[in-house]
Amino acid sequence: MYAPAGPEVVTQLLAASRRTDVLATLTARERDVLALMAEGRSNTAIAAILVLSERSVEKHVGNIFSKLGLAPSDADHRRVLAVLRYLELSPPAIEHPAEKAFDARRPPVVG
Repeated sequence: MYAPAGPEVVTQLLAASRRTDVLATLTARERDVLALMAEGRSNTAIAAILVLSERSVEKHVGNIFSKLGLAPSDADHRRVLAVLRYLELSPPAIEHPAEKAFDARRPPVVG
């Protein structure tokens, strides 16, 4: 038999759901860009890995900042804040775009 969830538990679950929904507003490409940002990649490196122009990466980064509610500020570094939010909200098993390509070439592990 289950005990009913208290209001504190329900509040925490709803807050976690809303935070996760923020990442759900990003397009798949924006999530790819953000994952590579989390690895410390520059826009130039991200463009090369995803086969995009640097301008396209800049546009995606701007969209990420906007969707995450990160307004320009002299006091904060938006790129770092975006990565922190990504790391905080992402499940640990998220695979980044470079791994997807690498895994396709990797032989299966026989156990």
